[in-house]
Amino acid sequence: MKLSKLAMATAVAAMVGTTPALADLVFPSLSYRTGPYAAGGIPFADGYADYFTLLNERDGGINGVQARVLECETGYNTQKGVECYEATKGEGSLIYQPLSTGITYQIIPKATADGIPVHSMGYGRTSAANGKVFSHVFNYPGTYWDAASIIVNHILDENNGDIKGKKLALVYHNSAYGKEPIRTLEDLSEKHGYDLTLIPVDHPGQEQKSQWLQIRRERPDYVLMWGWGVMNQVAIKEAANIRFPMENFIGVWWSGSENDVVPAGEGANGYKAVTFHGVGSKYPIFDEIQKHVVDTGKAAGAGDQIGSVLYNRGLYAAMLAAEAARTAQALHNTKELTPDQMRDGMEALKIDAARMEELGLAGFGPEIAVSCENHGGPGLGAIQQWNAGEGEWTLISDFGPADREIIDPLIIEDSMAFAAENNIPERCN
Repeated sequence: MKLSKLAMATAVAAMVGTTPALADLVFPSLSYRTGPYAAGGIPFADGYADYFTLLNERDGGINGVQARVLECETGYNTQKGVECYEATKGEGSLIYQPLSTGITYQIIPKATADGIPVHSMGYGRTSAANGKVFSHVFNYPGTYWDAASIIVNHILDENNGDIKGKKLALVYHNSAYGKEPIRTLEDLSEKHGYDLTLIPVDHPGQEQKSQWLQIRRERPDYVLMWGWGVMNQVAIKEAANIRFPMENFIGVWWSGSENDVVPAGEGANGYKAVTFHGVGSKYPIFDEIQKHVVDTGKAAGAGDQIGSVLYNRGLYAAMLAAEAARTAQALHNTKELTPDQMRDGMEALKIDAARMEELGLAGFGPEIAVSCENHGGPGLGAIQQWNAGEGEWTLISDFGPADREIIDPLIIEDSMAFAAENNIPERCN
């Protein structure tokens, strides 16, 4: 018996209705839009969310699968961050970007046991770059130890390769984060013969009179800063007050945003920071975000942070996660992913200059090639400088390498000690 056209249409509709939809690809965002560091957390969270919205709106997702950003507020508090991890890990979360060294340290053992990868991009436990020990932790494209070395390399370049007898001071947030570069700077001081002074600043860093009196008294040639939030603003203002030459004041990449320099006005002119990505909004992708995200009313924020340092960083983090997901989909020949498959995609991630151009981010960051052994990526960084008159950051160097002769042995030493303490067998054999 032949079916009528209406009956056939009904049957087809019923069949379509029973086809299961692809599950979303879930990307949790451990954000901090509140608390003492909200000024930095908001633009990062906006950039992270807006990139995935762009993929959904323009491309229909990642290879046709919608990305879902699962945001959980941590207030930059370690305990809240761990609670966010526990509350969201069962939602199909593919990757965690804790956005806090303290939270990263706490969830490394949890996420590893749960089989969920962690990407602490440019922060967290530096020795996690050793994939032989840390199977589920990645910190490409660079680490704190890379940053310290790249800053020293910049100082070497400014002094014709000889800084013997120079005085360097490290002003640092008195926390696990702030202490990360100390061992590296000490080893580099032995190699290059400079004197190193360590100057801690307690959280949140609003009171620094005694620290800058010490700097005025001891007159170091260069000051390095490992700060965050209001600590950076106060330090730059204090440096300007004592007329420290700002071109000799160099911060880590978490001490180099507009939030840090604008409050000091003209006094911040010439201040520098290391970075692992480009600055400004002169990249084609930002036109795409304006068109598909901001102009359509789908932006995570007001749309006024595009091109700022921390918005760009959040976008970069999202792009790296999305590209790892694409890599995992190709590796496992599936559009739906498990956290273990996502981990494989992160470990096989390769982004060359041609792919960066396809993404609308030509020149925005260095080429990246992750491997089983190397979860830290290329370890390259550039120096950016603040132009107060123009109100913008400018890259004043190419992306250059860290001193692997110093950094790699430190990574091996620290990671192997962790492996011995936690009875972790080496992998990648």
